[in-house]
Amino acid sequence: MLDNSLPILALFTVAVMFATGSVVFSRLIGQKKPSAVKLAPYECGMPLIGTARERFDIKFYIIAMLFIVFDIEVAFLYPWAVMFKKLGVFGFVEMGVFVFILLVGYVYVWKKGALEWE
Repeated sequence: MLDNSLPILALFTVAVMFATGSVVFSRLIGQKKPSAVKLAPYECGMPLIGTARERFDIKFYIIAMLFIVFDIEVAFLYPWAVMFKKLGVFGFVEMGVFVFILLVGYVYVWKKGALEWE
């Protein structure tokens, strides 16, 4: 049994030694010139505005959830498109019902104003 586990143990040992060696070697020879700009948190190259505890508008979260819901539908459309000829009329009707339900949801969200960016 040790013969089967020895290559895995050797690989694990090499990986741990490489990771540890990289960190230690970087600490030893890396430049150490801290400044206020280097120590500031990075936010897309923009200067800091406000604090990290600032609350976001709920619209951001609603838009994100709606994007995920309507984006996931593509994951269901791909297998259907691949199997379109084999599914026949039944598959076409089923996907039509699925797309209709999604369109009803989309129209509902649109009428409620959840997609308005104000």
